Order: sequence, then structure tokens, then C-alpha cells
Amino acid sequence: MAAVAGVTGPAGPAGAGPAPVRVLIVDDDALVRAGLSMILGGLPDLTVVGEAADGAEVPTAVAAYSPDVVLMDIRMPRVDGLTATEALRAQPHPPEVLVLTTFDADEQVLRALRAGAAGFLLKDTPPAEIVHAVRRVAAGEATLSPTVTRTLIAHVTATVPGPAGPDPRRERALRLLAGLSERERQVAVSLGRGCTNAEIAGELFMSVATVKAYVSRLLTRLDLNNRVQVALLVHDAGLV
Repeated sequence: MAAVAGVTGPAGPAGAGPAPVRVLIVDDDALVRAGLSMILGGLPDLTVVGEAADGAEVPTAVAAYSPDVVLMDIRMPRVDGLTATEALRAQPHPPEVLVLTTFDADEQVLRALRAGAAGFLLKDTPPAEIVHAVRRVAAGEATLSPTVTRTLIAHVTATVPGPAGPDPRRERALRLLAGLSERERQVAVSLGRGCTNAEIAGELFMSVATVKAYVSRLLTRLDLNNRVQVALLVHDAGLV
């Protein structure tokens, strides 16, 4: 196993067919890293290319192993996973990030999602769901269900008081959303309510394929990574 500045990672085996999804595991708990490696390492379409024990090691690990997906713990001793995620997602062409947490509605998870993480996994998530989540993220899909989106938005509403003066986050959100067409705005608000594509299609009398096209257009126009960030932006604007 090769070593890079405290980071370890096996070389992926060569093989025919599509290249497997490359996964980097970042967690300060060696047992967690070992467990995730066992879950993901034996599948033909996934390969664990490296491990890191702290967020400080992430830049070196990403440069060394070029992962497609990073499983990122939040709480680590030197550089936490939130700081590491923000720095990573600010880079050109970054890998997708799945946050690992023990809480399903922690404000730290919200910070990670705002930074561009594709979603989060609870550490007690069943192995099959972990595999499914990694595959979805690698395919460019967020891993948060509408139910989880609703929980997160409710958590924001319950824990963040309204500002006494001008709110830069609200002003920015309103400015971004003002540039949308009426239909795009309607889809964005539906996303802010945690609706599925099928629910949006029913409400707005559109096909599911058309809803998907609108969601993709929203992500491009708003320069966001996933539908959860759209939902948070809509909440910031006070539209839900």
C-alpha cells in the first residue's frame, strides 16, 4: 500500500470495461475506515483508492489518487471535514463529497451542503444503502431524499433566528432568484418544499422529464451543485 504524507491507498487493479468509481475515505477512526473499505472494496464498479485520517490530509490524498467521490467525516482532530469540504469544493473540477455524520439534522451538515457536498450518510447506514449512495453521487445525483430535505429545511427554520437588520444571505438569495423565469421560480420553490420530481410534475402540470430539465437548468443558472442547495437558497430568500 502506497503512502503519501500520512495518507494510505491501494493501487486500483487494471481491468476491462468502464473504470470503477474511485473512492477516498476520510475518517479519524481506523475501524470506520476499515469497515467502509470492506463494504466498498469488493464491488466491481467501486474501488477504494485511498484513506486519510484527517481533513489536513485531504488535498494531498485527492492530488495523489484522483477520487471521484470522497466520504468525509465531520469531526476530526486537526482539520474538520467541513473546512476540508469547503476548501475541496472551491477547487476546479473537485470530486463529489459525501459527508459522514452521527446526526441527521445537524447544522454542521447544513454547512457542508451549502459548501457543495452532494449529501450525507449516517455512520449506521446499512451497507447496501452506502453503496447505493456512492453510486448515485458518482452519477451526479444528490443523495438526500425529499423527506430528509424537509427535515433539514425545518431544522434551519427552527434554529436560525431572523436577523435584526439587513440579511446578506437573504439579499443574495433574492437577487439570484430574481433572475429566474416564472416557471423556473415555481420549480425552485417546489424544491424548497422538498417535493419530488413527480410531485412537482403533478403540481405544475409538467412531465417528469420536463421537471428534470428545469432542475438541471436551475443548477446551471444558479451555479449550484444539487437540488438541496436550491432548497436552501429558496429558504434563505424567505419563499418557503
